[in-house]
Amino acid sequence: MSKIFIKYICTKVVLLSMVFLSAFLILQAQQSSFNNGKIIGRVIDSISGKALEYAVINIYTKDNTKPIASTASNTKGFFTVDKLSPDNYRLTIEFVGYKTKTLIGLIVKNNDLSLGSIGMITAPAKALQEVTVFSKAPIIENKIDKVVYNAANDITSQGGVALDVLKKVPQVTVDIDGNVELQGNSSIKFLINGKPSTAFGNSIVDALSSIPANQIKSIEAITSPGAKYDAEGTGGIINIILKDNKVKGVNGSANLSAGTRLENGSFNFNFRNNNFGINSFFSGNAQLNSRSLNNQDRLSIDSINKQMTHIVQDGYADFVRHSYRTGIGFDWTLHKKETITGSISYVFFDNNATGITNQVQQTKDFNQNILSNIISTRQSNNKLESKSVEWNIDYKRTFNKEKQELDFLITSSYDNNIADYTQLQNYTNQLLPFSASMSHNPGHEKETQISADYSHPINEDFLIETGAKFINQDIFSEAGIQTYNPSLKQYYFDTTQSYTLNYNRKVYAGYLSTNFLLLHFFDVKAGVRFEHTDTKIDFPNAYIPSYNSWVPSIMLLHELPNKQSIKLAYTHRIERPDYREVNPFKNLSDPYNISTGNPLLQPELGNNVELGYNKSFEKGGSIYIAAVARANSQDIKPYTDFYSSYKIGDSTYYNVSVSTRKNIGLELRSGVTISLSLPIHDKWNIRWNAFLSNRHIVNDLNIGKVTDGFDGRTNINISYQMPHDLIMESFVNYNSSVNNIQGKQPQFFNYTFGLRKQFRNKKASFGFTTTNPFNEYVKQLITVTTSNYTSTSIRNVPLRSFGISLLFKFGKLQFKKEKEKEETNIINPTEN
Repeated sequence: MSKIFIKYICTKVVLLSMVFLSAFLILQAQQSSFNNGKIIGRVIDSISGKALEYAVINIYTKDNTKPIASTASNTKGFFTVDKLSPDNYRLTIEFVGYKTKTLIGLIVKNNDLSLGSIGMITAPAKALQEVTVFSKAPIIENKIDKVVYNAANDITSQGGVALDVLKKVPQVTVDIDGNVELQGNSSIKFLINGKPSTAFGNSIVDALSSIPANQIKSIEAITSPGAKYDAEGTGGIINIILKDNKVKGVNGSANLSAGTRLENGSFNFNFRNNNFGINSFFSGNAQLNSRSLNNQDRLSIDSINKQMTHIVQDGYADFVRHSYRTGIGFDWTLHKKETITGSISYVFFDNNATGITNQVQQTKDFNQNILSNIISTRQSNNKLESKSVEWNIDYKRTFNKEKQELDFLITSSYDNNIADYTQLQNYTNQLLPFSASMSHNPGHEKETQISADYSHPINEDFLIETGAKFINQDIFSEAGIQTYNPSLKQYYFDTTQSYTLNYNRKVYAGYLSTNFLLLHFFDVKAGVRFEHTDTKIDFPNAYIPSYNSWVPSIMLLHELPNKQSIKLAYTHRIERPDYREVNPFKNLSDPYNISTGNPLLQPELGNNVELGYNKSFEKGGSIYIAAVARANSQDIKPYTDFYSSYKIGDSTYYNVSVSTRKNIGLELRSGVTISLSLPIHDKWNIRWNAFLSNRHIVNDLNIGKVTDGFDGRTNINISYQMPHDLIMESFVNYNSSVNNIQGKQPQFFNYTFGLRKQFRNKKASFGFTTTNPFNEYVKQLITVTTSNYTSTSIRNVPLRSFGISLLFKFGKLQFKKEKEKEETNIINPTEN
């Protein structure tokens, strides 16, 4: 694989680098043809020397009251104002909480005028009785390793759940079933407030559906995780940050949503006094009963017995989901440099799917003679219930040096879950079943993580980070299977199918990372992480050897004038098979279509390259374009095998497709991602995201069969600010069909409209949303093809919905603020 990967990545990187380098040289050449006077400097705190990022710099000619140019300091505090004609200039620097700094007498010719480090003085505080502050962060922020989506003003998701917000995040796609991909990869590590959760262990879709959208502050899509992050997730990391409030005083909010498909309710409370703060929350939601229509047409060939079996299944499934979350957290500043934070939360969710399927099974020989014709009805029920308790405690110590920091974190979670199914099949016009089974599958999971991180600045341009981490995961699962005996007309406990399973995984990790300025041109973030994984499983014939993983990463960022930047990133990632994927429990709710886990799965290895260009606009908009390439070896994919007869314990099932996940071989993917956020005037805002890619899969399970395919995902969000605090928004999303190694996944299209009216000085709001109002169902066509089996499934999924939401904020926010005084310095050009 290494030679293929090196050739593939090198080719992509060389071609993409040539394109970006050419664009960069053209840009530089164009800039050099204009006036090339330049003012450069660095904004710092006058006492601590700490760099002040995003300070606003305005340039004026000597007698002009309107700035001729504006910029902002970068993350290191540096700023550059270029393309200045020879003149005498005045410069102002503004930063919240500091006196405005004014420099006059800046004489610029066709040269560089260096101002060095400019110290800002804090403005003295003066308490006001009450201050109302409205600030609006950029909706999308592109950073060196991630993209941040600030969800506070997301109108069309206001009555939904986390999955609805994720659809808006650049480089993230969500299909109709709630499956999430990051840059086309479903291998994602999910975090909540930067910490893992066992709630994701049983069902990621259910866990994401339990988080109301109005509880989310922002979502970070980390496409190029550094060495400090866990190595798990070949696609990257998605970090969901929930709302909190660290403003002094007592305040909170309440939100209620009701609709035809989803109901939500949430309550937040915050209290802060001096150096201690408490926050608590409660939220609950229910996905109301919805009916999906299902049809499957499948043909299988038994070459040994020279028979063909044609099965047609037609039916429906009713689905409901409930969940609630609650918790309390605190933060306590012991003194200026020591802080302790902690929280404890409880998460509950369950779902229930009940269905009836009519079945026609006809068997013929190769001469088209009918051997049997069976008409039957199957009734099935699937239930899942999960209860999780999670807690964490974090101690952070800072030092006199900026960015010198020590951090200890302990996080632990416990999940108790139960999965059940029942199924029975009756011949037409017969009351008693000819086949039936039921299962009770309780289990629990406990995960504890202990980590220590330390960062040390060598100087203002060189930072070293190091740390260690220990993860311990214990899982217990039990399957109690009962099978129906038609002759005795009763169920019996099937010892050959029932089992207990103990699973333990320990990960020992350490990392070293550096962040430095290279040749005054590149911001470099490079590091390496080492992880040793030791897994024990007591299932028969299942042995998972321990293994070591070296995980390097490097990111280069070059900042261009006018809020532009180019980055190049390489990361190596792994995907450890999780408990759901290795659990050998066999779901027999449909005996013709069985699903199970694979205890023999090996970890997936991924190598990712990203070459991107970012441009930020003055009014808060931005554009990001990136070329991405990925190579996965031991790639894990869903896989279906067909069996004319399939034995489980003492029971034999006929004409069965068995779906599981397997290491299929190699996947190579390359493409381009585009994210645009463009405010038009003060009323219109347009956001557009697109991901286009080509995928090349080599299937080692099928004698190296190759699958190629192109797929695209795009969405557009348009909002319009009307008078009287009324805002309207529309969201349209499209995912193209995708070629898989055994068939094709369907395309997906949906659209949402919403509006929000704010009142009571923006402390309350009323919202309305509707999704797919003109289409009750979304049709999904799925095909699966193997050497002896073909299946065509059509699902009609209900997606049409209407909903309203109410939000109310209470309490006073006690700020300290004074209009910044102005400090003026006269610059003698001869001293620069």
